[in-house]
Amino acid sequence: MTKTNYAGLADRVVLITGGASGIGAAFVRAFAAQGAHVAFLDIDEAAGSALVTEVAAASGTAPLFAPCDLLDIDALRGAMAEVHRKLGDAAVLVNNAANDQRQVLAEVTPAEFDWTIGVNLKHVFFAAQAVVPQMQARGGGSIINMSSIAWMRGAPALPVYAAAKAAIVGFTNSLARSVGPDRIRVNAIAPGMVITERQRRLWYPDERVIAEFRTRQAIPDAVTPEDIARMALFLASDESQRITSQCFRVDGGLA
Repeated sequence: MTKTNYAGLADRVVLITGGASGIGAAFVRAFAAQGAHVAFLDIDEAAGSALVTEVAAASGTAPLFAPCDLLDIDALRGAMAEVHRKLGDAAVLVNNAANDQRQVLAEVTPAEFDWTIGVNLKHVFFAAQAVVPQMQARGGGSIINMSSIAWMRGAPALPVYAAAKAAIVGFTNSLARSVGPDRIRVNAIAPGMVITERQRRLWYPDERVIAEFRTRQAIPDAVTPEDIARMALFLASDESQRITSQCFRVDGGLA
């Protein structure tokens, strides 16, 4: 498949949360391949360090990895300040970090509810809050928030996760209105069934279940992390400069 080169992304600072593995790692690889100055935050130091080595070998430039527990907002702010000191004003923020832990409605405790909201929504708000002044200073930017089709389809095993992912779309729309005059675009991506290593290990070990799920897609091919990354590249690029306050499904036309 032909890959688009977005020349305007070269040398721009791109910040990605949850970038050490899965879809996040695909974002890191894709933006690094465009010549961007990529920084990513993640709690998994081993995976993050391995990705730095891999991307440096592939692109010739090592991304900046800032280990960070995104549940700790002070740590998040500190990591983002470190990236700012080292790389300058961010042109792109990809709010990717999330956790789709399955839950039974009747068994969710207040502590589990708070944790799920924290890992899927709270850091999205505060990362955007921290990056907006940088984008205002540079005259514009692109914030990309990761939602999910889980809230659209009403996934029964994901009651709090689905609530958080729906809230991200609401926040996206509100923030887009707030920062639009500063030429900051804010959009969301809602992936469909993307089978990462974690998904296969925890939720989809049976290939037959995956195949059956794909029969519900209009396009039967697997939706990959790279498919999601291609949408993020477009939304980060100047080619999307009049697109904001949108949520794009990348799900193969899942019914």
